[in-house]
Amino acid sequence: MKYILFVLCLSVSNILFAQNDKKAILKEIKAHQKELNEAYKDPEKSPLESADLKKFKKHDFFPINLDYRVKAKLIITENEGFFDMVTTTTRRPKYRKYGIIEFEIEGKKLQLSVYQSQDLQGNIEYKDYLFLPFKDLTNGVETYKVGRYIELSIPKEGNEIIVDFNKAYNPYCAYSNDYSCPIVPSENHLNVRIPAGIRYKKKKEDF
Repeated sequence: MKYILFVLCLSVSNILFAQNDKKAILKEIKAHQKELNEAYKDPEKSPLESADLKKFKKHDFFPINLDYRVKAKLIITENEGFFDMVTTTTRRPKYRKYGIIEFEIEGKKLQLSVYQSQDLQGNIEYKDYLFLPFKDLTNGVETYKVGRYIELSIPKEGNEIIVDFNKAYNPYCAYSNDYSCPIVPSENHLNVRIPAGIRYKKKKEDF
């Protein structure tokens, strides 16, 4: 009897922990969305052109879906040299492949490459920064045709990394031709829909 009560109490404890954990994750995603909206309203930070800035209220996001917040395995690629990343202009910033992340969405095994910027290597604040550009089947329909980005950090220990597609955002060049944005390498084109993160409205439309 005591054992059964222990198991029941443990189960309830686990459920409460999972619920609290889910609340914390949802709060984190909403804070990310709010921060992105506030940055785009700020004339000092916003990539929006003046006419678009005046009518901007908020970004259009897919409904938050924690199925698109995945635990991925990070496989570090050794001895990778820096290469010229193709952009939307003639600019060619230096990046190198840091590793490959492997994960599953809706039972499908997927992988993406993550990159390090040479320009940020000497910046202490960004020493653990990883750049994840990706394309999926929503591009050009529900999301920006060039692709979307996610920011990640190198794990402090182990090889597990959380990839939250609910935090996917658009390159600045989605909103203005004044910017030069990395184009998603072909190895990061996913043959699935990722209906999470930011949607896209053409810059001349009402926000």
